Amino acid sequence: MTEIPPTNPDDSPQADSGSVNAEELLQLLRRKESNWVKWGLACQQLQKDGYSPQAIFEETGFEPIQQNQVIVASQVHSTLIKAGVSEAVKSRFESTGSDSLYELRILTQPERAAAAEFIVARNLDSEGSREVAKAIKEFSRLSRVPEGFTNHPGDAVAYQYWKVAKQHNDLQERSRLIARGLMFAHSQEARRQIELLLTEAFGGKQHRAPRLPLYRIEAEEALPRLLPVVGQMPLKTNDFQEFSNIKYNGPFEVVEVSSKQQLVAIPGWQVVRKAQDAVAILADSSQLPIQPANKPEDFLLIIDRKSTQWEADTYFAVDSLGQVKIEWFSEAPDTNLLGRIILVLRPKKILDEAASQDVWQIDE
Repeated sequence: MTEIPPTNPDDSPQADSGSVNAEELLQLLRRKESNWVKWGLACQQLQKDGYSPQAIFEETGFEPIQQNQVIVASQVHSTLIKAGVSEAVKSRFESTGSDSLYELRILTQPERAAAAEFIVARNLDSEGSREVAKAIKEFSRLSRVPEGFTNHPGDAVAYQYWKVAKQHNDLQERSRLIARGLMFAHSQEARRQIELLLTEAFGGKQHRAPRLPLYRIEAEEALPRLLPVVGQMPLKTNDFQEFSNIKYNGPFEVVEVSSKQQLVAIPGWQVVRKAQDAVAILADSSQLPIQPANKPEDFLLIIDRKSTQWEADTYFAVDSLGQVKIEWFSEAPDTNLLGRIILVLRPKKILDEAASQDVWQIDE
């Protein structure tokens, strides 16, 4: 708030420097004639003519921070007029409201107009205007409009309260946030989304994390193998004898094709065949969202990268600070989904005779 944003000619009220001299502008500010829009225009013109904010303050009593506010707010006011806002908005900001319009500086011209209409309709002060502007800005950064909400400023604010309320376990604070969200919500769909939180808060049905799709290969003959194809006959003996054998690594018998690619063979179960773009990731127990084993164990995660539509009973791969992470979401998330977890494969167990008597070890 101490720096004056660079002036955009398209956003700034136009001043006629040839018809108004510096002394007249200073006199207007000293006497606080006309309205704050004219004050902002005067401060801007004086600064363009070489007056520093401190010099203007000494001449008029307008502190630098006030100059900054009215200059930026007058620029916002100009964009509202260009956008064709309602008479109610024009009337509201003719003589007061520079502090409210200053908060809308972070928005685009269409967003400013929508926000101003909402602020006037709800009779919000500068604090409310700051809340609306921040919510709209954050809402605009989302990759898509969240389910049940719209682009309306009221729904943008309501979404922020909905998101924060979901993270609170304290019933009193959660109820307060829900009430605030309902106060701002514009669409009926947004109200329903927030009311669902109210139902959950008082013992309604809550989503529980689903079970991981765990499988373990039991039969020896179910273990697939990758075999090298040497060629097609007629085939030279040297080619046949010199062809390198495949080396298998680890409990899942991963085969390295090159320094950047490895292959692993798994049974052609239906869930695998139905996948459009299946890839495998090696992981251990600590890297899964829940702990499916009583002791550390290796896992092979099969992910369909083409399946990115959110479902409540499914785990997904997501990006977390540049790293792939496995997550479950009870509601449609804001983040992009990298793929659906279709299979979590355990390696085949090698049991000794004593262990084979323990049914719990082989009854997966």
